[in-house]
Amino acid sequence: MIEILKNPAYARLFAAQVIALTGTGLLTVGLGLLAYDLAGDRAGAVLGTVFAIKMVAYLGLAPIASAVSQRWPRKRVLIGADIVRALIALMLPFIDAVWQIYLLIFVLQAASATFTPAFQATIPNILPDDRDYTRALSLSRLAYDLENLLSPALAGLLLAFISYHWLFAGTVLGFAGSAALVLMATIPATLAKSPQRPFLDRLTNGIIIYTATPMLRGLLALNLTAAAAGAFVLVNTVVIVRSGYLGDDTGVALALAAFGCGSMLSALMLPRLLDRISDRKVMVSAGVSLAGLTLLQSVYLLVYGLPPWIVFLLAWGLSGLLYAAILTPSGRLLRKSSHAEDRPALFAAQFTLSHVCWLVTYPVAGFAGSVLGMGEAMAILGVIAGGGIVLAIMVWPSGDGLVLEHEHRDLPPDHPHLRDHPAPGARHRHVFVIDDEHRAWPTHG
Repeated sequence: MIEILKNPAYARLFAAQVIALTGTGLLTVGLGLLAYDLAGDRAGAVLGTVFAIKMVAYLGLAPIASAVSQRWPRKRVLIGADIVRALIALMLPFIDAVWQIYLLIFVLQAASATFTPAFQATIPNILPDDRDYTRALSLSRLAYDLENLLSPALAGLLLAFISYHWLFAGTVLGFAGSAALVLMATIPATLAKSPQRPFLDRLTNGIIIYTATPMLRGLLALNLTAAAAGAFVLVNTVVIVRSGYLGDDTGVALALAAFGCGSMLSALMLPRLLDRISDRKVMVSAGVSLAGLTLLQSVYLLVYGLPPWIVFLLAWGLSGLLYAAILTPSGRLLRKSSHAEDRPALFAAQFTLSHVCWLVTYPVAGFAGSVLGMGEAMAILGVIAGGGIVLAIMVWPSGDGLVLEHEHRDLPPDHPHLRDHPAPGARHRHVFVIDDEHRAWPTHG
């Protein structure tokens, strides 16, 4: 996996991602503690609202940002978004009211809604080989896990010496360092030499391709399962540790680190596992297990209350492992379903649609936890996670050599499934043969 870091452009971008996400991890811990200071036991409701605002920013702005930024050099887009994020993070230590959190987080996440899809769509152009790209996805998952593992651990160490307000300074340094590394990286020019599509087409093209592809509809359902479990961890960990276990700031950081540790372990195991087992089997199995674990934990909370501290940490670690097993292979599915010129739009569609799931689950985690209780909130989210798995199994076909008959309506002529058809863009029927990698190969029928 580490061999792909010999590619200097990817190495710089990966380092930029690591530094930015380390800063984001410090931001997550700092925001949780700030919310607890301002709202006490209702910190879960505040964090649920904060994360819901984050999702609204993503949903409203990611497709627009992707469509607009296609006219600009991708490096300029990435650096500009990092600069905006650094400036907003610089203001966070001076917050003294909940509404100020909401406002600044919206602006910061609007910049992230510009940065993340552009960054994700850049990597396949730098690493065209499928095996290299698979390993890059796992490394990327490891980088995201720094937000859940190393950042909380670093935060716990820093909190022994400084106020949590200083954690936001680390966020500023993370975004500034990311901008500097992107500036030094060589990013290939976008491969779109064809005439520029109208803005409305660019805005909707990714969504159309995504929702027309059964494999990606299954991915979206699995995102709902991951979001249901992940939302409870991110929103309610600070309340459980501080009010339930009577822990301190370091305990909060340790619990988040346990979730990240499991996620990192999963990312390390997945490259070899995906060489032998199909994406669908890995992701669906992880989803079933994660939904079951969430429901099992909810039953324990309702009947017995909080488990022993070590059991709690182990449960958080196992949840992180299953969570990452669902999300890590998603980039492979997106790459298989798109041509290079459509990839930014498709990644933006994934970014947007997956965050619809988080927009549902974050408020449930926050407000159900505050009003009903932690066991009840986890039970509700466990049912949502189970629903996601049922949907995924229904819409994402399984089996080698399965033949699917379906109809394309109003797809763009350059949709990857229509490229080889003698009358692209027309209303017609295809028969698709799904191979053992769950790629759809069209035959005329």
